[in-house]
Amino acid sequence: MLLDPNVNGAQTLLIDADDTLWENNIYFERAIAGFISFLNHHEYSPEQVREVLNEVERECIITHGYGLHSFAHALVGTFEKLAVEPLTPALHETISGFAHAIAEHPVEIIAGVRDTLDYLAERHHLILMTKGAMAEQSGKVERSGLKDYFAAIEIVGEKDLATYRSITSKYAMASDSTWMVGNSPKSDINPALAAGLNAVFVPHGNTWILEHEEIALATPPSRLLIVESFAVLRQHF
Repeated sequence: MLLDPNVNGAQTLLIDADDTLWENNIYFERAIAGFISFLNHHEYSPEQVREVLNEVERECIITHGYGLHSFAHALVGTFEKLAVEPLTPALHETISGFAHAIAEHPVEIIAGVRDTLDYLAERHHLILMTKGAMAEQSGKVERSGLKDYFAAIEIVGEKDLATYRSITSKYAMASDSTWMVGNSPKSDINPALAAGLNAVFVPHGNTWILEHEEIALATPPSRLLIVESFAVLRQHF
């Protein structure tokens, strides 16, 4: 049963998953470090290799979306751009392995998240909203053990203005009592504010570089809240 946002101060909280509820990007960063070490480029510095990878990732997102499949393509594409030696089947398997090893990591819940969800779910209407590959994200949701805290799970291909408007319409959410909670300025905060919703920015020290963006100013009546950790939400909701 969904809570009425107008009863007893209940509000709707759209909550991001990766790097908001559980660790995610740290595993990608470790894979990237392993790949750069394996490439061992003699002309490009690790920083320059990373810049090439970032550009290839942007291209792969357009074609393959988000997730491990796209990331594997980006690593292979970067190797093809920078390596002197040809890409053999064995090399392809090794490079792809850096990406696919990420799937073996257990879901690591961020400190304070479970207790905070337990608190929030008794008071508000919670919807998990994450972007990425359907099978990957739904698998993480199941393995996290957090699914029951949410009235609904939304796995979307992109978090942009159109998506936020669509979700708002789907659940007939009132803008003034709906908040998007997440760590990404690009996907969680700025498009939610542009859609007329409120937003809570929960910074993460390892947010993916392609999610970095200057945080937009909230235009009234939209509100922006910045907290130091997910657990601090208990002080505001």
